Amino acid sequence: MSDPVSSIRNLGPASDRAFARAGLSSADEVRDLGADEAYRRLLANGSKPHFIGYYALVMGLQGRPWNDCTGPEKDALRVRFDALKAGTPAEGSAALAAALDELGVRL
Repeated sequence: MSDPVSSIRNLGPASDRAFARAGLSSADEVRDLGADEAYRRLLANGSKPHFIGYYALVMGLQGRPWNDCTGPEKDALRVRFDALKAGTPAEGSAALAAALDELGVRL
């Protein structure tokens, strides 16, 4: 049996639910993907972007407390977070695309 996502340091039961919506049900799956890809999947599946949540995941995967991130390291994570956010379709666009597909409007 695999450990739940919430077994990763800094993550809790809400993380289990959010990652499950993104198709990830175990800590090993999240570890294998890495923080950026796992977080990208959260965003692609409707989770709202939140910088602290992102860097808490990064720190947790390193076995560090979420508030251990400071200075230049935190600045670099902000750049990565902003890039992830920018590369994710706007909220609701996936639902709109699915509705358009159902209506036969899109290819």
